[in-house]
Amino acid sequence: MSAEPDGTDAPRALLALYDEALPAVYGYFVRRCGDRGTAEDLTSETFLAAMDAARKPSPPELSVPWLIGVARHKLADHYRRRHDRFSVPVADVPEATETADTWDAQLDRIVAESVLARLPEHHRTVLALRYMDDRSVPECAELIGRTVHATEALLVRARRAFRSNYPEPERRKP
Repeated sequence: MSAEPDGTDAPRALLALYDEALPAVYGYFVRRCGDRGTAEDLTSETFLAAMDAARKPSPPELSVPWLIGVARHKLADHYRRRHDRFSVPVADVPEATETADTWDAQLDRIVAESVLARLPEHHRTVLALRYMDDRSVPECAELIGRTVHATEALLVRARRAFRSNYPEPERRKP
């Protein structure tokens, strides 16, 4: 569902969208932070920001994908302002063990996030819902307000755009 706000009805439209959007927004945070309290706080911040945007003279088109975009920004802000992200003392760092090296996986994740950030919003949204949130294609279609067929086509285009922007792996010499 998406609401077409005219400026005065945008706050009402957001309230009408709230029941549909709440599980998607809250689920987005729970899957990414793993802490229900933080997920609840970020969900509240997201809807407060959405209400502020809805009260502006030219409000955005209110929809679940737009709210997920706001949620993405709130999550990034949360991680930026965390005080503990660099507070682990060097003396407490555990010794390296002979386990699998995760460095390549971490680099792949960083590159993938960078590529995803450069894609158009509709591509980012459908890829995040499908592969990060592990939603089915029909669920994605419902959340973004498209038919299943149109969502499948959008996923094909989004994957193609992602692949074309993803750098070729370096060939290692034996």
